[in-house]
Amino acid sequence: MASCDLRKTRIIATLGPASREPEIIQAMHEAGADVFRINMSHGDRQAQTQLIRNVRKVEEAVDRPIAIMADLQGPKIRLGKFKGGSAELQDGAAFTLDSSDKPGSAKRVNLPHVEVFKALKVGDQVLLDDGRLHLEVEKAGPEKAECRITLGGTLSDHKGVNVPGVFLPLAALTEKDRRDLDFALSEGVDWVALSFVQRPADVAEARKLIQGRAGVLAKIEKPSALAHLDQILEMADAAMVARGDLGVEMNVEDVPSIQREIIKKARQLGKPVVVATQMLETMVTSQVPTRAEVSDVANAVYQGADAVMLSAETAIGKHPVETVRVMDKVARQAERDPYYLADEPAAAALLSGTAEDAITAAARLVTGNIKAAAIVTFTTSGSTALRAARERPEAPVLALTPNLDVARKLCLVWGLQTLKTEDVTSFEEMIGKARRMALKQGLAGPGERIVITAGVPFGTPGSTNALHIAWITGDELRKDKL
Repeated sequence: MASCDLRKTRIIATLGPASREPEIIQAMHEAGADVFRINMSHGDRQAQTQLIRNVRKVEEAVDRPIAIMADLQGPKIRLGKFKGGSAELQDGAAFTLDSSDKPGSAKRVNLPHVEVFKALKVGDQVLLDDGRLHLEVEKAGPEKAECRITLGGTLSDHKGVNVPGVFLPLAALTEKDRRDLDFALSEGVDWVALSFVQRPADVAEARKLIQGRAGVLAKIEKPSALAHLDQILEMADAAMVARGDLGVEMNVEDVPSIQREIIKKARQLGKPVVVATQMLETMVTSQVPTRAEVSDVANAVYQGADAVMLSAETAIGKHPVETVRVMDKVARQAERDPYYLADEPAAAALLSGTAEDAITAAARLVTGNIKAAAIVTFTTSGSTALRAARERPEAPVLALTPNLDVARKLCLVWGLQTLKTEDVTSFEEMIGKARRMALKQGLAGPGERIVITAGVPFGTPGSTNALHIAWITGDELRKDKL
């Protein structure tokens, strides 16, 4: 029997000072990391270039596609400086945000973003330092906002500002983001994560600039994005539940249900969805996660997320490899649960009525009925593989593509084992290659069956119209070359 103990939920690991070396990156990949994230908020061009090259060195060494995600910073709304570096804000006291460059005090501080003043109105809440301090606007003007401190504390230089429920007239792409995007695309990254998405137009602008050279992942971190969630998901190639800012700008008790909603809607559209932020946060310093963190990761897996993400845990943490290993173990154990995806909607509920959807849904049903060891999909653009993953079959899915960039991009997608291989030109060649690759990858063994899906004529993007069942005999590797 072939081994089917393959983790289906993907793992994204953020690179940084703790994980920049090729040896660490390879160890993280072997521990379970499928995608490596580069936070464009940190590091200079030389460091970012080296990270990308180190990932590609590892990819060459392991001879498997590895995806790289460039995460753009987006507009950051921050306060100015305080006299002495900080000030103590008292509950109930008055406090003004203004345009003056003078050092701040316990009564006022500079906010160098006139767009925020224009958007504020009386009664709006202003959150400072990741929501640790709260202000309520009592008087709003074009160059300042007079507020009342409703939750005080120590406030220091350049702390972040959040304005829950207020649409800010800021573009998702700053000039820095545009420079970072040009660089990332020139280096051949596979995914671009777009921060500060508020509306579909933000995604449309990014798509226009990227022009298909990388996948566009929309980070859902603003309440205004939730108001346009369906349209944003339609336009993006993937989505991220960015729980950090969501937890600041919305009631923290609402975040779990929002997570479920985003995952469900992305799944219905067949778009990969990532759950991120503080998943194993204590492992930044500890070798052992909390029970709550383990449950958090498992919950995202149970909900059917395509991927779970590590941030500071692997970028600056003391145990980057062990952290990936723990996440891998938790995801595997959750997927072994007999109730895993028990609430998954029937495949028919996700169909759009196309022949391609019908073939892919049939592949899942056939695979279950005949107890096939694996599904093998031939894909040029990646759409056939995405449809297969959307069905959430029990059997592993092997996605074969002649395009390396497609193979890399699919590393983010649930349940896919992706390989770059030469294209096929005939039905017989397709069957032979599917059998050989399934056997070589350990997905099927002699005497087992596989289900094959493809588009005919071969090489036609987006046309899944063929389904075939094939037996594995064990002689495949002695015939022809792979």
